[in-house]
Amino acid sequence: MNRWLLPEDIADVLPAEARKVETLRRAILDLYQSYGYELVAPPILEFLDSLLTGTGSDLNLQTFKLVDQLSGRTLGLRADITPQVARIDAHLLNRAGVTRLCYAGSVAHVRTPVGSSAREELQLGAEIYGCATWEADFEAISLLLKTLELAGLNKVYLDLSHAGILTGILDGQNLDKESVEALYDLLQSKDRPRLSQWATCLPVKTAQALLALTELNGPCTDVLAKAKKILPKHSAIDQALSDLERLLAAASNLSNGLELSIDLSDLRGYQYHSGVMFAAYVEKLPQPIARGGRYDHVGQAFGRPRPATGFSLDLLTLASLSPPYVRKLAIAAPWLDDDALNTVIAQLRSKGEIVIQVLAGTAIETAEYQCDRELVKQGNSWEVAPKK
Repeated sequence: MNRWLLPEDIADVLPAEARKVETLRRAILDLYQSYGYELVAPPILEFLDSLLTGTGSDLNLQTFKLVDQLSGRTLGLRADITPQVARIDAHLLNRAGVTRLCYAGSVAHVRTPVGSSAREELQLGAEIYGCATWEADFEAISLLLKTLELAGLNKVYLDLSHAGILTGILDGQNLDKESVEALYDLLQSKDRPRLSQWATCLPVKTAQALLALTELNGPCTDVLAKAKKILPKHSAIDQALSDLERLLAAASNLSNGLELSIDLSDLRGYQYHSGVMFAAYVEKLPQPIARGGRYDHVGQAFGRPRPATGFSLDLLTLASLSPPYVRKLAIAAPWLDDDALNTVIAQLRSKGEIVIQVLAGTAIETAEYQCDRELVKQGNSWEVAPKK
């Protein structure tokens, strides 16, 4: 066995790409700070029952599990940071007003997610707690678009949905957890024949509404008008369509490169959404670059109901789609025991210059830097000169 081999769909991030990822991470977190978001760093390991609180079974299936030798309890290696941040808001910060939190950390999946090529991701996201109105959803979408713009992705396709529509359709049906999960899969795949067969145990109007969801996708104005006509009258459905209308009116002016659409059967996620849901797509990537939405019930699962909305994305994927990394210019310097030389090098580095020391007769091998200058001794002083 080759000891340097990694598990399937687990990869190293090499120097130039790692620097690109880190530079982007810093810029994005600085952007979030300018909006008033506070950075949190939850642990990568938690007791499993806490880690999965308020989430769906798909997150459970994607979570690595191990036994804590100190307590004997089962631990989970997180597959999503969002529930952890909800726990921090609910129990550690315990604030009454609006709280904005952001994060960036590694997550791992038991199986490679659909459309992805890696089981380990660097998840980055932003969450707003304590605001139940549409303005918080709008801020989350605005910040997501700013994030993508910062990475050089200006052409964005934003697909919206709303968990309240399915809630209204299924009101009073008392479906068990397994049935609801099967329904999610059928709606997501838009498998009308199987969905029709699955819905035979439901009232005719409910079954018809579920089938209608598979066709309610496309341009926003058309989908909303059609939904108002064919979906059953229910307060949750009416509220959901009203939420989408209001959000679309505001979001339509966010960016010239933004294209908006609606897909009311798109219910992907970890089954904890309770309101507006959105997915952002960019060119050259078949799956969404980011997902988000409202998940008011997760805080309730931690014993403290809190309105919540936000989004997350994989920073490694985002960096791979951003413009090519430009190598930084550096200064080559001899590796000598020379006090005057060391003083000059320290001064240059304090001014932001990159100085790479190299032994005589050896070459500088680097993917990140290009040495276009060098330190040469002229008389009794060291001077920066163009590299020969």
